[in-house]
Amino acid sequence: MKARTLIPTFLLSVLALASCGAAAPAPSNLGRESVAPSAPVTAPKAGGTAADAQSPAGQTDLTDRLVIRTANLTLIVKDTLASLDEIGRMATEFKGFIQSSNTTKYAQGSQATIVIKVPSDKLDATLERARKLAIEVRNDQVTGQDVTAEFSDLSARIKNLEAAETQLRTILEKSTKTEDVLAVYRELTSIRGQIEQAKGRAQFLATSAAMSTVTISLIPDVIAQPIAAPGWRPEGVFKNAVEALIRILQGLGTLMIWLVVTVLPVLIILSLPFVALIAIVRALNRRRPAKARPMPMMQQPPMAPPQQPPAPPKA
Repeated sequence: MKARTLIPTFLLSVLALASCGAAAPAPSNLGRESVAPSAPVTAPKAGGTAADAQSPAGQTDLTDRLVIRTANLTLIVKDTLASLDEIGRMATEFKGFIQSSNTTKYAQGSQATIVIKVPSDKLDATLERARKLAIEVRNDQVTGQDVTAEFSDLSARIKNLEAAETQLRTILEKSTKTEDVLAVYRELTSIRGQIEQAKGRAQFLATSAAMSTVTISLIPDVIAQPIAAPGWRPEGVFKNAVEALIRILQGLGTLMIWLVVTVLPVLIILSLPFVALIAIVRALNRRRPAKARPMPMMQQPPMAPPQQPPAPPKA
């Protein structure tokens, strides 16, 4: 009976310990012992290179800050495809890899965008090599995100949650009542989920800090591109002309249908009052008596001037 009474008390104390671990502030001392979790979080190797944020013992050494570095470059190059291949070889040489690559072809040349992952200690060398490939560096941006405090919080949280998990397992072994066993088991499941979530986030931060992301956009130099006249295809021009004619005829047909269906009935309705008015005026004109018209006067022909007798001949 005494053991059953102490189980809720132990359970409440374990929950309080776990909640304290979730809200634990970042320690002021960033040494190894203050933040190292009981289950070490190690960053995976990329191309055989261990993460810089990890010590030889597998524990996180926070004397070096955990910084996630990213870079963006826009380069004007003579040959886009050749520069793309060179960047891929450079990533392999620095123990990195190509995350994605995209190439778009135009009449003036090809444009490409490539995203590579390289170890953080090789980022500066990678950027220096990439800049040498360019005729002009249009954009050059390097950013860093310090995640040291977040990683420290996660490490302390994992340590406290694992301590709470150990106490809950001890309580579970001593519990005999079904209700107590189920309650402790539910809490164990919740704490285990929190531990896995915190470890996953810590692993992501360590991996991101170990491998830097470089995004490079390659734009061809228009002046360096060879002059090439685009090909002329008469069959394509004829096809486009026929399609344009069909679209014009379709537009005219559509316009005629709209006129017949919508405009013509409206015009007929609007003209009915004018037609009726004209008919009424004509009917009134027919009923009026015809007026006597004056007879035209006969015109006499003009009188001919009197003829003079001919003059006598001269002697």
